[in-house]
Amino acid sequence: MIDIRSLSLSELKDKLTEMGEQGFRAKQVYEWLWAKSCTDFDQMSNLSKALRESLKKHFEIRAVSVRQSQVSTDKTIKSTFTLYDGNVIEGVLIPTPERMTACVSSQVGCSLTCKFCATGYMDRKRNLQADEIYDQVVLIAKQAEEKYQQPLTNIVYMGMGEPLLNYSGMMKSVERITAPDGLNMAAKRITVSTAGIAKMIKKLGDDEVRFNLALSLHAANDQKRNEIMPINEQNSLKALADALKYYYAKTKNPVTFEYIVFHHFNDELEDARELAKFCKHVPCKVNIIEYNPIALADFVNAEADKIEQFADYLRSQGVVTNVRRSRGKDIDAACGQLAIKEKKEKVVEN
Repeated sequence: MIDIRSLSLSELKDKLTEMGEQGFRAKQVYEWLWAKSCTDFDQMSNLSKALRESLKKHFEIRAVSVRQSQVSTDKTIKSTFTLYDGNVIEGVLIPTPERMTACVSSQVGCSLTCKFCATGYMDRKRNLQADEIYDQVVLIAKQAEEKYQQPLTNIVYMGMGEPLLNYSGMMKSVERITAPDGLNMAAKRITVSTAGIAKMIKKLGDDEVRFNLALSLHAANDQKRNEIMPINEQNSLKALADALKYYYAKTKNPVTFEYIVFHHFNDELEDARELAKFCKHVPCKVNIIEYNPIALADFVNAEADKIEQFADYLRSQGVVTNVRRSRGKDIDAACGQLAIKEKKEKVVEN
């Protein structure tokens, strides 16, 4: 059975023609799949019943479904999603007064083993298909409308997995999300976050992407970054700096550096100096992120006054700096926490 959403419009047209259907039907079906986010052939009301039955015989729609949702006291909604093959991923709706943001996953698990991240303690099972990423956006947008009567305004690829290790799936999902015959969202409303794969950052530059790029930095010192992010051993800070310069030259898009200030690890003034120096490579801003501790790791947040001193130093050096408070502390909100919890519960049940 063919996953119909894996086909381009021209491929779908060819398939329908082979089935004896008129070519223009492909555009109608494509509109149902992407612009109207339809996951049931029977709901494609402007198609004949015979065509709908024929579609069901030849194709399947591998729809993602909400498995479980938790709502935080701060209105953050974290959900696990079930995929067609039974795998579980997660996504988050992050509401603020200014925006409604969907945080989506790009892989089932992750292979990068970052020491502070819950997903880093899970095996990577597979990459997500573009339609599976797209479905997360649709489902989270529905939550925003139903719970808060607000449309989705932003998307961040900051959930489970490393987006740049699922480059084709990530890029195709962005294309469908931004396409006029898709969800028609502006590319500038999308941010793709990477742990730092230099050659793929350069590829983003070659592809002249219009969405935003964020780099999870967390240390501007190779020794410290190697300790918490093993990916740095093959993608040193110099390699990343060179890749970011190339990316900026090609796209003219400023970069966001994400930085968690860990207690007694990267919270001293010297760490801030190293970060300020790294920021000189490309036009950028820094988001200091409050850490959501996980049971699998010993990291905790730096003290509040240390975080403020850190941010103030960066600002004194002309670096645009925002301090992002943790959301959903009461609902397994750290990336991968809810999926790991469900996995453990499933093992206990069995």
